[in-house]
Amino acid sequence: MATVHHWTGLEARALRLALRMSVRAFAEHLGVAVRTVSKWEKHLAATEPRPDTQAILDTALARADAAVHLRFETFLSEAGGPPATTRRVISAGPRAWEYESWTDDLDRVVVALSRQHFAFADNLLGRWLNRFRPPELDDKGLYLLARSTALLGDLKRDQGAVVGPLSAQLAYAGARSVFTQLDIPRRVAQLDLSLAVVAEMSGRLDTAARHYEHLAVDDRLARRDRARARLWVGTALSKEGEHDYAARVMLAATRDFEDLGEPDDWSVAHQKLALAHRGAGDLNKALHFIGIARSTGGTDSPMQRVRLDTAHGHILLSDPATRDDGLTALDQAAKLAAQYGLSHQLASIESIRKTAGVISPGGGDQGERRQ
Repeated sequence: MATVHHWTGLEARALRLALRMSVRAFAEHLGVAVRTVSKWEKHLAATEPRPDTQAILDTALARADAAVHLRFETFLSEAGGPPATTRRVISAGPRAWEYESWTDDLDRVVVALSRQHFAFADNLLGRWLNRFRPPELDDKGLYLLARSTALLGDLKRDQGAVVGPLSAQLAYAGARSVFTQLDIPRRVAQLDLSLAVVAEMSGRLDTAARHYEHLAVDDRLARRDRARARLWVGTALSKEGEHDYAARVMLAATRDFEDLGEPDDWSVAHQKLALAHRGAGDLNKALHFIGIARSTGGTDSPMQRVRLDTAHGHILLSDPATRDDGLTALDQAAKLAAQYGLSHQLASIESIRKTAGVISPGGGDQGERRQ
């Protein structure tokens, strides 16, 4: 459906011309008197249809096809009437071509998020999330709305806005509600997985671990998502100090990624395995697994580079003989995280420094703390 902010005789005449109707035919089409249309034609922008007739004109425009809409806007532009802001056609519901554009933009958002181009991704999502209200959308539109909202959650999560207003948790919950309404169990389960990640990131490790355990055997999810859930079970266990069992769970997920032919997930699993072994005090195994992760991990994503450098630095910092190398790796990770606005990663790096008794840059002389 489409409407205009305000109808005058000028807009009414543009609509008649766009519909390619005579004055009499246009009057019959609208169900008004011929003299009423003649008045619009004579006075143009100086006259305004009554409120009930404005609604009739809205409906006539809404029911017209794309060619009529194009002619309508063209005639208005040629007429040189009031400013465009007072008569611009506003879409109150998407047309078929808009769905295609929306889908294309979501693909671009996925790429932008993978490279941590947050501002561009936010701009693309805003084009659509601010454009329509759910009641205006059919099932396909609601699906695109839910996908957009889920991607907004990914953006907020990567930026470190995990809970609270305008957070990843709020966006994920909204997307989950729409997918539930549409009865798409796989997407609902994926949002459950994202909400479990949020719980882990916000420190609710017990809650996250329980959710991961259920999702690791949830048939609503594809095998890759179930393997990710198993890997994250291990992550939550490792954070709680259960490093040995965590490593066993992670190793099982690693085998799944290898069977599935998922090299990026396989590399991430080795990174997490390395940290589990560091926590268990086995630095040889930790260095072995982080070496595999660094040699096989993708370098296109700043987020993954930060994670790899942070994990490597954390492991090196655990050995007095490699402490300075660990500090260098953490400094490198912090600079890249700051450059791309990865606040959660910066907080993790700062936590590692504090645990190791290291003064962060800006809190003391860099050379003094390394001696």
